[in-house]
Amino acid sequence: VQLQASGGGLVQAGGSLGLSCAASGRTFSTYYMGWFRQAPGKEREFVAAISWSGGTATYTDSVKGRFTISKDNAKNTVYLQMNSLNVEDTAVYYCGVGSSTFDMIGLKASYWGQGTLVTVSS
Repeated sequence: VQLQASGGGLVQAGGSLGLSCAASGRTFSTYYMGWFRQAPGKEREFVAAISWSGGTATYTDSVKGRFTISKDNAKNTVYLQMNSLNVEDTAVYYCGVGSSTFDMIGLKASYWGQGTLVTVSS
């Protein structure tokens, strides 16, 4: 199983950035896909997750109303649209696949992708 994340970069505060993560190697028909992040000097934290059907999306409180998670089942890809970015959003963002929202929130993803760096400048 491989998860390939892309889309990170440098953006000014208040700007927007989109991330994508393509999964390959198996079919994730009953899994959740999501995003996590780790800021410098901090522990990794849950950001957002979405069920494979796309019917359930969960966000950490700090990104609600600013970030949107979505997915394209045909492409086995999950996206994270990030708007109104602030410097506190600076982190390495990781995508992951897990078996439940509970597991994703608990950072118990079954598979992890490599990180992509998002830097928000003031």
